[in-house]
Amino acid sequence: MSEKKNNYEAGFGSDAAKSPQRIVFITKKTSAKVKGDVGARLMSYPHVILRETIAFQILLIVLVICSLLWDAPLEQLANPLLTPNPAKAPWYFLGLQELLHYFPPFVAGILIPTLVVVGLIVIPYFDVNVQGEPLWARNRPRRLGIVLAILAVVAVIVSIFEAWTVLVPTLIIGALLMFSYSQAPGGKSVAEYLRTRPVSWWVMTWFISVAIVLTLVGTFFRGPGWSWVWPWSSNGA
Repeated sequence: MSEKKNNYEAGFGSDAAKSPQRIVFITKKTSAKVKGDVGARLMSYPHVILRETIAFQILLIVLVICSLLWDAPLEQLANPLLTPNPAKAPWYFLGLQELLHYFPPFVAGILIPTLVVVGLIVIPYFDVNVQGEPLWARNRPRRLGIVLAILAVVAVIVSIFEAWTVLVPTLIIGALLMFSYSQAPGGKSVAEYLRTRPVSWWVMTWFISVAIVLTLVGTFFRGPGWSWVWPWSSNGA
């Protein structure tokens, strides 16, 4: 006698008459097999790899054109007997050098970078951000109080050290946070975009904004003795 093969679909339902629940007994010689929808698939080749190759070629062409039209901003050979004033780090360290202008070396060189890196790693795993929900999706008054408290603490600390290049982008991000809090669902495109951002997006935006401002200030607005100068000033004073 041959066994009749039946295909059973697994599912959940509250109506036992329409959707009866089946119990499967698994023995040593049988196994349960559930069939499900795999969904649409997109192969890496050629779809992804082709786009990456095109982007790489465009970037390479742009770099070659830039190298042909503009000389690299190289200075004369280094002289160990002559220290330039100001002595600036490479552009990717200028933000850190700008922090050293305001804070003690331990705070600016070790404590702040460590806290920022740890925060960027840990915050995405907070309960408020695991589902990727908007910051103001639930517990709006409570979250508003937490955000205002954090902004107040950061503003007081940077004001004590007169770190205005950190305070300005912080206040701008804070203003955008308050703006997104006041928006009702279904508003304009920009307002709706800000309203639906999760907490990790706000933290990363603040971090990138502060890093850009510090780098720009260190590059264009710092002169001899690390004093404030205007880029269009001819005498650098």
